[in-house]
Amino acid sequence: MIKRLSKGVAFWLLLLVAQSLSLSLSLAVTAQESDLDTDEPHIAELSISGAIGPATTDYLVRTSDEAREKGAQLIIVRLDTPGGLDAATRDIIQHILASDIPYITYVTPAGARAASAGTYILYASHIAAMTPSTTLGAATPVQMGGMPGQAPQGDAPGERPEQRKPEPEKTEGDTGEDGKQNETEGADGTESAPPPKSTMERKVINDSVAYIRGLANRRGRNADWAEKAVREAATLTATEAQQENVIDIVAENRADLLQQVGDREVAMASGTRKIDPATTRLPVVEYSPDWRNELLAIITNPQVAYILLLIGIYGLIFEGYSPGAMVPGIVGVISLLLALYALQVLPINYAGLALIVVGALLIAAEFFVPSFGALGIGGLIALIIGSVMLIDSDVPGMQVSKGLIGAIAGVSGLALMGLLYAVGRSLRKPKVASNKAMVGRTGVVAEVTPTLLVKIDGEIWMAHSGSDLSMGQMVQVTAEQGLRLEVKPVQPE
Repeated sequence: MIKRLSKGVAFWLLLLVAQSLSLSLSLAVTAQESDLDTDEPHIAELSISGAIGPATTDYLVRTSDEAREKGAQLIIVRLDTPGGLDAATRDIIQHILASDIPYITYVTPAGARAASAGTYILYASHIAAMTPSTTLGAATPVQMGGMPGQAPQGDAPGERPEQRKPEPEKTEGDTGEDGKQNETEGADGTESAPPPKSTMERKVINDSVAYIRGLANRRGRNADWAEKAVREAATLTATEAQQENVIDIVAENRADLLQQVGDREVAMASGTRKIDPATTRLPVVEYSPDWRNELLAIITNPQVAYILLLIGIYGLIFEGYSPGAMVPGIVGVISLLLALYALQVLPINYAGLALIVVGALLIAAEFFVPSFGALGIGGLIALIIGSVMLIDSDVPGMQVSKGLIGAIAGVSGLALMGLLYAVGRSLRKPKVASNKAMVGRTGVVAEVTPTLLVKIDGEIWMAHSGSDLSMGQMVQVTAEQGLRLEVKPVQPE
């Protein structure tokens, strides 16, 4: 039974992996390879849409390097993002800052946004542009995981909140000992976001403020508003951003953008450089993601990484309990390696990962060591809690869907209930002595000479009969003597 179960599960696991790979390959076929065959001077256009992660970094860095080798004189990055991972964003910014050709980051189409990580990329770009009806800002970093047991701001170690001394009330315009304005009021007199409560939050906020102010000073843009975007999650429309000196250009479309770019001076790593108007009239070549980018984007999707992790764990478990099945082990190893690669570039909680592994082991153990639900229920609880904790991020697009977790928990729960029902049903059956377990069962004659052999439910038994039998004849067991059965022919109805 275990082997049949493992082979069935392995088939579906293999089918799932095959579908994922075929999807990535089909996406690669649709890439516009014909546009990439030019070695003439041109303008390269890249597109970033959705959350910024490791796949985005790989796409932008590798593709822009390829475009430079093929003769690109200018790179336009079409941007529409709700944010992304800090490490991936910083890698992109470092690449832009070190570039020897100008980067134009263009927030488009209408309705797009450059929120959070997108704001940092806009500030880092040589030219920042937006389409009307687009927005940027809300660049407050989201903390990846908390510091368990960390006291709130102002708490002394071991001090309970009720033991803290009340702070004197401050009136509007009051300043602290350091001469700075009350933190609850912004520089423009409007109420700002409450100050960070923990030491770790303050460190993250201050680091982000220093980082984006450095980018603003490098490009000659509004550093004060950049700090406000981090501390207060402020946002601006395209027109407001241009008025506040946050961006350089508001353009209706790409043609309008290129027309406004001509003769502009940009600060490169090697010094100030003016963009030749002739450069803006070069043909524009779109560089779409290749098969590697598409595959990396699929694998590093938290939903896919989570599924691959479960497939890998269960595949290895089934292979361990049915050695020689091969398919569960092969699928399990491949899936687990892909999942581990994805998880090492994603912000994960290792306690959640450990809970998922323990939960899967406990659920599998219930199939082989029936504990009337104790192991299975405990494993299901551990699996659900670990799944919720696994991806330690509040960044949009970088979380495991609660619906997916619920579906996995539901399927596991139904399998567990089915197992408990089967165990309970077997316990209600009347007990049969071991030397009479085969009595009454039917089989087929597999061999007559030199020894009578009968096949019953896939098993070959030695048998004896007082009647003449022939190959393929149906027989019924009348008695059991050790490993030899007494059989008689079954009379046709």
